[in-house]
This record gives sequence, C-alpha cells and structure tokens, in this order.
Amino acid sequence: MKRKLRTLRRIIRTGFVNFLRNFSLAVAAMAVMVVTLSIVLFSVITNATFKNTISQITNKIDVSVFLKDSVNQPQTNQLLTEIKALPDVKSIQYLNKSQVLAQYEQQNAGNQELVTAIGETANPLPATILIRPKNLNNIGNIKSFLIQPTIANMQSAPPSYSGKQEVAINRITHATNVLREVGVVAIVVFVVICALIIFNTIQMAIFNRRDEIQIMRLLGASTHYIRGPFIIESSIYGVVSAALSVLIINLVFVTTSSTLQASALGLLDINYANQYFDNHFWRLLAMQLIIGIVLGAVSSTIATHRYLKFKTK
Repeated sequence: MKRKLRTLRRIIRTGFVNFLRNFSLAVAAMAVMVVTLSIVLFSVITNATFKNTISQITNKIDVSVFLKDSVNQPQTNQLLTEIKALPDVKSIQYLNKSQVLAQYEQQNAGNQELVTAIGETANPLPATILIRPKNLNNIGNIKSFLIQPTIANMQSAPPSYSGKQEVAINRITHATNVLREVGVVAIVVFVVICALIIFNTIQMAIFNRRDEIQIMRLLGASTHYIRGPFIIESSIYGVVSAALSVLIINLVFVTTSSTLQASALGLLDINYANQYFDNHFWRLLAMQLIIGIVLGAVSSTIATHRYLKFKTK
C-alpha cells in the first residue's frame, strides 16, 4: 500500500513538473479549453435563464374561452371537467358573467366613461374560462381541443390569448429552441477541437521526452507509471482552464449586469443570469472542473495509447 502511494505521489509530482516544463506548449491547449468551458458554462446559465423567462411568461398568459349565454351550468361543468383533464393544462379558472363584469370595472377604474357605458345596458360580457398552459410550445393542443365543433358551438367568440400576442409568444419559444440548439452544436464543435489540440500537445510532449521515456521502459517502468504524468499534466490543463472560464463568465456578468437590461419579453434577463451564477457558483465551478479534467485526461489517454504504443496490462 505504501509503495502504491509513493508511486502515485511521484506520478503527480512528475505531472506538475512536466506542466511547468511544457507551459509554452500548454498555452494553446488551455486557450481552446477555456473557450470550450466558457461556452459550456454560458450555455448552462443561458438555458436556466430561458427556462425562468418562459416560466414567468407562462404564468402571465392564459387562453380565454368565451361562453354563450345559452350555455347552462351542467354544460359548463362538463366543459370544465374536460378541459381540466387535458395533459397540457396547468390550471383553469371559471368566471361567471357577474365576475367578468366586476373584473372589467376594476381594470377600467381609471376610465369612468367605459364603466358608465357598460353599466347602462344589460351585462354584455360573456362568462369566461381562463386556461393556463403548462408549456407554451404545446399551447396549440389546447386550441385544437377548443375548436372542435361541439366545443366551438358553446363559445361566443374564438378562444384567444390574454396578456401577450400569439405572435410574440411563438417568437420567444422559437428563439429559445433555436438558441439552445445552437449552444449544443457550439459545445460539440469546440469539445472536438479542444480534444484534438490537447491530443497534439501531448504528442509533442511525448516526442520531446522520447529518450527519457525509452530509458524508463528499459528500466522496467510500468505502463501506468509512464502514462500517469501525461494524464496529470493534461488534467492540470482542465483545472486551470475551468478556473479561468469561471472567472471570465463572472467578469462578463459583472460588466453586463450594470449596462444591459432585459428585453421587452424578458428573453435576455441579464440580472437573473447573474443571480443564478452567484447562487450556483460552487456547483458550476465543480461542473467545470469535472468537465475540464475528464476532457484533458481522456484526450491524453488516447494520445499516449496511440503514440507510445503501450501494451495493455
């Protein structure tokens, strides 16, 4: 056991020495790794921000169903039961004609002419069902149910969104999906580039130390003993790059949070992104460290196996 621990310490110490010795070669690998990890981290934070944005918008949007005055209470109760059973419905609220009128008067309290005008006639406002969807992407499924002939015959007007325009809702959900897909593609591309650069960096390090490695082989050094320092060296690339990527993203949010504001629909909520980064700092840092170490270790393992022609033990 003591011998294994002593060997492990030597491998780690040699890895650190090699990192300092080949620092000029490591700069390019770490630069690309910093970019890669920064994209990964930014994508995670952006995705969380988009989810928060969509959640906030979803909570403010409902589908309004306007019922004819001829629809009786049993028919209304049956319709409410069917709507509530839809998988894409989060909640529903039924307002009878009196409640709709009271809501109208409250919303237009500042315009006495409108309040007076509607009070001079019999209540013309229809009973309304407010449907809150679970996901804006699936809101079309709710509307498909509502336009069925038997259901449509109970309505005095086609169902509509309230709070936001349908075009704006579709635009923000589409933009979110596109940006998420672009982020995934960018991550994959940079991960491949980063792995290739680390691969080449380790290859050059092997070439520079080929005489030393040959001597170690002749002296009977094991496969793991020779390969270990290269894995430690590339893992250090990952640790340093992870720390730099977190620092860069932090500087970006500190700078932008004081200069940029959320868009009209809250799609670019920089303040929330900054808050999310602060609240999950240690978790995000751990994620970056794990990704960086794994990326470096795997790349160097492949490089040593390919170019040192080790035998499997």
